[in-house]
Amino acid sequence: QVQLVESGGGLVQPGGSLRLSCAASGSIFSIYLMGWYRQAPGKQRKLVAAITSGGSTNYADSVKGRFTISRDNAKNTVYLQMNSLKPEDTAVYYCYVELTADLSKYWGQGTQVTVSS
Repeated sequence: QVQLVESGGGLVQPGGSLRLSCAASGSIFSIYLMGWYRQAPGKQRKLVAAITSGGSTNYADSVKGRFTISRDNAKNTVYLQMNSLKPEDTAVYYCYVELTADLSKYWGQGTQVTVSS
């Protein structure tokens, strides 16, 4: 019903930057929230950042001041600018979207971010 296409993952050195993008398509009337989760090996999937249709944002404490989430409502696209990357940021990053109508949630397939020298 809803597809999320992610891009921008890859390998970077500590202190480097990456920009993740996620475009939603399909049966979308209105999106309430878009965001990013990440999951490191052996750990639980955790919220990284989220943004609502009204522009409210929420960040994990570990990324505050380094990551910035933004949204282009016209394109149904969410971005995650990641600066000052640390090895601890290494994880699979998952895009997600919640629709306004029924708050149903859809997940992207994930994109690998590796921070290593």
